[in-house]
Amino acid sequence: MSALRKVSTFLGYTEPERELYAEDEEVYAPVFDQVAEEADPEPSAPSAYEAALEPVSVPDLRRIVTVHPSTYNEARVIGEAFRDGAPVIINLTGMSEAEARRMVDFSAGLVHGLRGAIEPITPRVFLLTPASVEIDDGEAEERDRFFNQS
Repeated sequence: MSALRKVSTFLGYTEPERELYAEDEEVYAPVFDQVAEEADPEPSAPSAYEAALEPVSVPDLRRIVTVHPSTYNEARVIGEAFRDGAPVIINLTGMSEAEARRMVDFSAGLVHGLRGAIEPITPRVFLLTPASVEIDDGEAEERDRFFNQS
């Protein structure tokens, strides 16, 4: 290939010769085949998105875990019980103010990550419920009746 042809190809004035691609196809053919195989997954295998949409088994709600932590190191017990789908009652009366705030922050992140809910029962007692549990505090009915002026 002449120098003038190389420059004109580089600048885009001419089309590259086909011989250049033939060498590349031989070198990269195994790579292209592997990528094509990975791009076509088995039709029966669910994707990660479909697996996330599958219904989650409903936990046994006859069990409610009550935890009385004295240090922040006991946060693991709360996280494991909540991750397993059990509602958790956390009594923070035995902790210092700083550690209690830290435990509430941990619990709030936990319920946010697992799409649950956190409800204060008293200033130092909290209820963590998984997404499959609905909390009825009885105040919603009273509010609805109050604003219903018909």
